[in-house]
Amino acid sequence: MNNLVNILYVVAFGMFIYGLIGLTGPKTAVRGNWIAAVGMGIAVIATLIEVRDAAAINWILIAAGLAIGVLLGVPPAKRTKMTAMPQLVALFNGVGGGTVALIAWAEFIETDGFSAFQHGEEPTVHIVVGSLFAAVIGSVSFWGSLVAFLKLQELLNKNVEKAFVKNARTFQLTNIVLLILAVAVAIYIGIESTPGHGTSVLFIVLLLVAAGLMGLLVVFPIGGADMPVVISLLNALTGLSAAAAGLALDNTVMIVAGMIVGASGSILTNLMATAMNRSIPAIVFGSFGGGGADAAIGADTSGGVVKATSAADAAIQMAYASQVIVVPGYGLAVAQAQHAVKDMAAILESKGVEVKYAIHPVAGRMPGHMNVLLAEADVDYDAMKEMDDINGEFSRTDVTIVIGANDVTNPAARNDPSSPIHGMPILNVDESRSVIVLKRSMSSGYAGIDNPLFTADRTSMLFGDAKKSVNSVIEELKAL
Repeated sequence: MNNLVNILYVVAFGMFIYGLIGLTGPKTAVRGNWIAAVGMGIAVIATLIEVRDAAAINWILIAAGLAIGVLLGVPPAKRTKMTAMPQLVALFNGVGGGTVALIAWAEFIETDGFSAFQHGEEPTVHIVVGSLFAAVIGSVSFWGSLVAFLKLQELLNKNVEKAFVKNARTFQLTNIVLLILAVAVAIYIGIESTPGHGTSVLFIVLLLVAAGLMGLLVVFPIGGADMPVVISLLNALTGLSAAAAGLALDNTVMIVAGMIVGASGSILTNLMATAMNRSIPAIVFGSFGGGGADAAIGADTSGGVVKATSAADAAIQMAYASQVIVVPGYGLAVAQAQHAVKDMAAILESKGVEVKYAIHPVAGRMPGHMNVLLAEADVDYDAMKEMDDINGEFSRTDVTIVIGANDVTNPAARNDPSSPIHGMPILNVDESRSVIVLKRSMSSGYAGIDNPLFTADRTSMLFGDAKKSVNSVIEELKAL
């Protein structure tokens, strides 16, 4: 039976990795997701087989837990709109971190402070350190992800958010104190030879609470422009905490799955930080961005003149262009305009216009947000171009249409040394022969800074809801 369990684990690991490979492209993403999900199902079955003879197993509780998990997980996954997908990802990721913290707590209680193991094992270093590491990091991930969810869902009071951002330095110092406290308590618990009730209270009250407060206070001051990187970082932390818990429990599937999540999340976090020309410490401690989708709403103060255009003029420009580039942003997600954009592109292509999509790594509210939206509308994956691949195309492009993207198209990142985003790689849309920006108003982007692109000589603004504006352009294109 042990051989069967090991074989099932190997099959599950293989399906995890194969499923992850499938997520590299929209055409294979759904299949990859299913493969990884089946792999997790196999891993759960293998774990249940492995513990089937344990006297303390309560199968009723296990069945109840599985049922509750399905009831809580499936409905939001099916009903959540694409615009709210970042919030769902943050919440699900936080649940994983919280679960790991609870596992570490349960292991501590069951073993009487890592001293009385059921089978007479010694409290080895990997068991104690793994559990304590899982408790700290899992708790940080849970509470930090909860704050990220509240920020993305815009459930936090704006004045409260601004207060946290304004006093970020104070909270950074507080986090250092909390980190020292959590590490000190963990060391005390690890070396205590005769743990008892007092140690248990320390573990619950000091270790978990200190780590939880640290998770809250780390994410609260971080501005909205950094949220995609924060979500990726918290995801990596959840994976690492799961791997540590797996070491403590000698559970192979937790070790492998946790390391896959931790490694992939760490790589993604680094890639996104590079795409913003910011280090991860600068993101965690920098408090960049206003923290809300409507941060710093107001008129553009760059000093230029805004030129408004109409759907008819926009249609004429695009219909007679040789190449059009679409730059999607969060405004496209809010308006759910991806299907309308696909229909507009189809009409343009029927007129002989080449249409491409320029994707910035941090556009939207989570990693790959724009790719997911466009894939949902069946946009050809080959037409989606990453920043490095498309930037050379803008100078040869007749019309670039920017739909709700602000900060990732801001030329101040390239031209203004005093700008908070100076040095951040951007999409060079200002090099196009003509730029049409679809926006509701002249509000700033998620970073809370003005965009000189909006008042540039080659730029015209098509104001209104993105979906309605695109549909108006479609009607005008049909009439040409």
